[in-house]
Amino acid sequence: MVQTPAPDQLDALLTELRAFVAERDWQQFHDPKNLSMAIASEAGELTALFRWVAGPDADARAHDPAHRPAILDELADVAITTLLLADRIGADLPAAIRAKLSKNRAKYPVETARGRADRP
Repeated sequence: MVQTPAPDQLDALLTELRAFVAERDWQQFHDPKNLSMAIASEAGELTALFRWVAGPDADARAHDPAHRPAILDELADVAITTLLLADRIGADLPAAIRAKLSKNRAKYPVETARGRADRP
């Protein structure tokens, strides 16, 4: 089961990220354009770790001790830059996710989307 961080855990993580960035004076580089480009770049690095892995083997790769540390590192980089962008633009990321999930529920009702990879 996926564990969702409690709001206070997310706040603590943001505080830690802000301090990390401030200590290095990186705020000057963290405009929305650069952060969105960094998300794409980090997502590409994550994607590369699964390149040429057959679909049915992807779950095994994600849990393989030989590959898992690198996968978690890249996943963390994607999450960190996503959180930094949300923070920079003043977005309530959990609220944005819930709003998007609500839209997706309407767009992809269970009765037409269940078990389908294509978009009905």
